[in-house]
Amino acid sequence: MDLTFSETETAFRDELRAWLAANDPGAEPQGDEDEQYAWRRDWQRRLHEGGWAGVHWPTEYGGRGATLTQTAIFFEELGRARAPLPANVLGLLLGGPTLMVWGTDEQKDRHLAPILSAEEIWCQGFSEPDAGSDLAALKTRAVKDGDSWVVTGQKVWTSGAQYAKWCMLVARTDTEAAKHKGLTYFLMDMEQDAVQVRPLRQITGEAEFNELFIEEARIPDANVVGGVGNGWKVALTTLMNERAGLAFFLQVRLRQLLDDLLAEAGRRGALEDAVVADRLAALHIRCETLRLMAWKGLSAIERYGQPGPEGSLTKWLWSETNQQLVALAADVLGADAHTAGSPWAYELLRARGNSIEGGTTEILKNIVAERVLGLPRLQTAA
Repeated sequence: MDLTFSETETAFRDELRAWLAANDPGAEPQGDEDEQYAWRRDWQRRLHEGGWAGVHWPTEYGGRGATLTQTAIFFEELGRARAPLPANVLGLLLGGPTLMVWGTDEQKDRHLAPILSAEEIWCQGFSEPDAGSDLAALKTRAVKDGDSWVVTGQKVWTSGAQYAKWCMLVARTDTEAAKHKGLTYFLMDMEQDAVQVRPLRQITGEAEFNELFIEEARIPDANVVGGVGNGWKVALTTLMNERAGLAFFLQVRLRQLLDDLLAEAGRRGALEDAVVADRLAALHIRCETLRLMAWKGLSAIERYGQPGPEGSLTKWLWSETNQQLVALAADVLGADAHTAGSPWAYELLRARGNSIEGGTTEILKNIVAERVLGLPRLQTAA
């Protein structure tokens, strides 16, 4: 793993830095979620107009054809500029790349361009109330009816569903097959009466996550991705891209939070406290570890052609580190960290969701145990 950028990569970074400097998205609107989302949607449109949306997508699909290293640079620089992620991040990172691998030509022609421009927003319908993040245990059913499928079930933790036009939905189409083999991956149109979105109000007061109640929604055959009964493999493609895509952005943001906390601790004289200094040092080591793990993961993709299960370890470490960081901020700032309007108050509350979103810590530990360490699957009583 060589962390030295080539001339081409340095030129890419410099061009991006210049563009970001000339296209400051401005301050994020405070308070109103719809307004915040509209701001991020407008930001993606500006990225698209500047040729920076879907930088990792092949040029034939409207992307920039960036290499893996250039893509990593893109997310790092976006974080350093304190710019937001694009509004349609699930479409850009998960939906689009999945269609490029498993989609038909018609599906690519129909969906890829609106994903890039943020004209159509995507969400991900994997988790269920009785299955959590255990995809193979899902119960949402799809039954064939003529040239379409009738879907009934419930999904949960569906980020951005209230803004989504399309949902990457996995449903059980064969109840007799083994758990992993009776699944099919669909593209479900969210704009039908049979799909109801109910927000899950978080401790922050926001409603990023949602429940989906699906009562006999119809999905045409043309919206099956990767073939009937092949949903497990298609979904793994989606999940592997989820782990790999955000690591560079998140580790930069984590570093910025740590730098902010370090500065605040210095202003308050807290660095004289050996315990605080020790905790800050431990967080520094974790942040640096995350940075190197992100690049190690990229090297694995270059070597094997796809993200590996090691990405689960990175996400697990990131969520724990962020929660430890905001806990330290609360100790250093005391009551000031809990004051309404304090950015630390928001971070403290929002961090509780880190170990749920993007795969729960429990599921990630299972993946690391079984697919990284090669340990046997846990056998549970029938």
